[in-house]
Amino acid sequence: MAQYVTINTKKDQIIIRLSDKAEQEEIVGSLKKKLPELKRLYQKEKTPILVTGKILKNKEITEIQDIIRKSLDVPIEFESPRGLGLYGIKRAYHEEIKNSETKFHTGSIRSGQKIEFEGSLVIIGDVNSGAEVMAGENIVVLGTLRGLAHAGAKGNKEAIIAANKIESVQIRISNIVQGITKDDEEYNIPKTYAYIKDDKIILE
Repeated sequence: MAQYVTINTKKDQIIIRLSDKAEQEEIVGSLKKKLPELKRLYQKEKTPILVTGKILKNKEITEIQDIIRKSLDVPIEFESPRGLGLYGIKRAYHEEIKNSETKFHTGSIRSGQKIEFEGSLVIIGDVNSGAEVMAGENIVVLGTLRGLAHAGAKGNKEAIIAANKIESVQIRISNIVQGITKDDEEYNIPKTYAYIKDDKIILE
């Protein structure tokens, strides 16, 4: 029988590992069944929980947090998988990225640098604060995106922005701009991709 959720203990942390291949419904069902096992690990201490193993959307993170917090009042952290890679980005997005001419840039983009391309841009590195990347199609960053990013610059609203972690103060897709500030309610939940839905940029 498939193990959708496994629980392990470390000296100062309890690890809840989610199967990378499991659907959210399977994870939720398995987690609810394992709550008694999880509660038995606690006495008076409040050992923090780290949830890892699967790329989750914001609403999935919230659902898992709510399930655990109904039984345990302990700190819960979610680990964003490292080395996301092209495969992971496409799988997390759950949609096919349209084929387009692609430019690969090896190395991080420093503050003050600007890279533009008519097709899709893949940055193998970070885009640092003060740097700017602009593409007619998609932007994929195999590192952290901290600078400005403008995908679909010629008006393509189906373009996406994807990164191992998005920490930009502002991103653009087509003619739509989305600002991101530390005051945002979900700022501390890792974002890995952005797309347009109903003429609004969605960050997940």
